[in-house]
Amino acid sequence: MGRPLRVAIVGSGPSGFYAAEALLKQSTPPVSVDMFDRLPTPYGLVRGGVAPDHQKIKSVIAVYEKIASAPAFRFFGNVLMGKDVSAEDLRGLYDQVVYAVGNESDRRLGVPGEDLKGSHSATSFVGWYNAHPDFREESFDLSVESAAVIGVGNVAMDVARILAEDPERLKPTDIAEEALEALRHSRVRTIYLLGRRGPAQAAFSPAEIQEIGALESADLVVDPREAALDEASKKDYQDPKNKKNVDYLQERAKAGEGAKPRKIRLRFRASPVEIVGRDGRVEAVKIERNRLVLDKDGRVKSEGTGIYESLPAGLVLRSVGYRGIPIPGAPFDEKSGHIPNAAGRVLQAAGATAVRSGEYVVGWAKRGPTGLIGTNRADSIETVKMMAEDAAAGRFCPASSPDPDAVTALLQKRGVRHVSFADWKRLDALEIARGRERGKVRLKFADVSRMLSALS
Repeated sequence: MGRPLRVAIVGSGPSGFYAAEALLKQSTPPVSVDMFDRLPTPYGLVRGGVAPDHQKIKSVIAVYEKIASAPAFRFFGNVLMGKDVSAEDLRGLYDQVVYAVGNESDRRLGVPGEDLKGSHSATSFVGWYNAHPDFREESFDLSVESAAVIGVGNVAMDVARILAEDPERLKPTDIAEEALEALRHSRVRTIYLLGRRGPAQAAFSPAEIQEIGALESADLVVDPREAALDEASKKDYQDPKNKKNVDYLQERAKAGEGAKPRKIRLRFRASPVEIVGRDGRVEAVKIERNRLVLDKDGRVKSEGTGIYESLPAGLVLRSVGYRGIPIPGAPFDEKSGHIPNAAGRVLQAAGATAVRSGEYVVGWAKRGPTGLIGTNRADSIETVKMMAEDAAAGRFCPASSPDPDAVTALLQKRGVRHVSFADWKRLDALEIARGRERGKVRLKFADVSRMLSALS
């Protein structure tokens, strides 16, 4: 072809960076990568989703910075797909396009009262305490005495831990100042964590639940009857991760109520059937107690018993999974909530077998919201392998405008102020300096206009 293969990556979270890493390691054909993000800041959920007290996890950013330092890599932040550039634009400017857009919305519970005041998605709470620009104007009433977190994945663990933690232990982190101040005045003393199945099916990792149990400010309270292993769960218990969780929770159940000022009450085999309100706002969660049974494939599922219970809660945070949102100009499977694909090759439509030439997907947008940050590396490598095969076989439509300057000219013509990686590093240094003044690791900009003003 006489020039490097031009590749656009839409999204700058872990899966996007791991795809860039795999592409840039290729020697045949040589590749140049342009990465786009709707925000001026890179790193996706590492910046906006990882809890502020998990700074060690955020250190993976050093790997992404090394990838971004490659001469054949460019970052275009503050560029929104469908508004600033279209999928059609990218197909003309690049030989291959990779969607690495994650899952930006939440699954719904589908129960009465879900939209009452005081009922929120866990995503909005996480974004709020992480100073994500999308959620900077959210507000959460922490003057209530009890809260319910629905779901028992790692995000639910983070949410419960932040609610229960001593705010002064969070002060040195990069938590949003508004969130820290609200937590200092919080009156929440009881936090219910609700899982519809049992401890052997809980999605949280052993490290996450043990971190909850180690809090100095709250007791993890588990009912011994709910921590007991039932007949249906014996196969799941054989999994080492599940066994660690069950054994730990059964030991914790022996500790009883404890004497710490806050309680995190972990409830199993409990499905919310209604969020109950008064005068338009949440006051309780009605749950149905479940039994566990095996389905025809031998998997454990929950089944209602017709026995109900009401848990007082003035705040409800729903954490029952993530879901993708459609990208203008790209196919989307409404049922699964991600981009239809075959091993990373984007399909013409959900249920189709024909692929869209030169279009690919990685990460949660490819497989759904599963796995940890590192899971994305193998996933992205798989997709890049498909891309290399297609490039070698000529299964793509070469860019009609492959000049690297063509994209910057297009953005300039449309009045888009894009943010380069060098610009981001300036913002990064400013945030760290602002944080140092307040004894924090960083003080984030939570407003896009303020980010752009700081760069000006």
